[in-house]
Amino acid sequence: MKSIKAHSFFLGVVICISCATACSHGDYYAISGFAQGGTYIVKADLSPVRGLGVNEVRAGIDSVLLVIDNTLSGYNKGSDLSRFNNGEEIEVNEVFSGMYRRAREIWEYTEGAVDCAAGPLFDAWGFGFTGEEFPSDEKVRSILSGCGMGRLEEELTSGKPAGLVAREGGPLPRLNYNAVAQGYSCDLVAEYLKGLGVESMMINIGGEIFCSGDNPSGRRWTIGIDRPEEGNMVSGEKIEAVFHIPEGSYGVVTSGNYRKFHEKDGRRYSHTIDPRTGYPAERSILSATILAPDATLADGLATFAMVVGVEEASEFISREEGIEGCLIYDEDGEMKIWTSEGFLLD
Repeated sequence: MKSIKAHSFFLGVVICISCATACSHGDYYAISGFAQGGTYIVKADLSPVRGLGVNEVRAGIDSVLLVIDNTLSGYNKGSDLSRFNNGEEIEVNEVFSGMYRRAREIWEYTEGAVDCAAGPLFDAWGFGFTGEEFPSDEKVRSILSGCGMGRLEEELTSGKPAGLVAREGGPLPRLNYNAVAQGYSCDLVAEYLKGLGVESMMINIGGEIFCSGDNPSGRRWTIGIDRPEEGNMVSGEKIEAVFHIPEGSYGVVTSGNYRKFHEKDGRRYSHTIDPRTGYPAERSILSATILAPDATLADGLATFAMVVGVEEASEFISREEGIEGCLIYDEDGEMKIWTSEGFLLD
């Protein structure tokens, strides 16, 4: 067994121990550490990489995560996103412009059900970067009037000051990428590894996954879905289903409300906000696992499914090419599972 120690700086300055362990098939290494308030693990066959050792590859991964933190973290008060939301003029880099572009595409694709320009709305319910008392109906209406991708005219060029302009004047909506940032992080790490020639990899950042090629045993990747029940707080401890990843490259993301919710006056409020109404989504769906061509899209569509519910989400997944899904929901107190045709359960 080979091991290394590393410093990983992500979402604030977090010192962590990373490890790289050689696996049986190919020249596989597992590099792990802390990221985005949780953990990350990258498993990759590094045999195609020339001129770099595992230490250099690990350092490259950490540098990607550092750039993402300094650009997109809403918890890092010095990040470009935080400064932009505070009204400062920033110079846009490729990570900032790329995230905004993908977020806008997903907003259009989901017809507004996933809206990253609704930061104040998430804050008002205590699910954003700040925590407040639950808002009144009047406050929700007031906040909604200043939110939404539809209020923004896009003019973003890497290397130049941000040129987002609010339609009809007024302040810019604050951006919040919680619904897609971890998936986007997976995709950027994957892009870095592909640039080194890596073909077989699995990237897991806080539960959001990108994978391609074969696993260390030379087979297709298999991924477990946690049982979505109250008290199941440890990922992988209670598995409801296992599925096989088809041949190719995919993002895989699960969203659920059973671990993240608020209770007030005997009522449970989901952490999933419907940006179209301004209120927490009240659906029977317990978790949504989405398989998509990249992790950013999978992340956004998993949130979409939690917002719109089982019926609309299952219809959407069934008709969209390249999208597969597994929806776990409650029906009269009984847990039920719906899967699309291409979602291969074990």
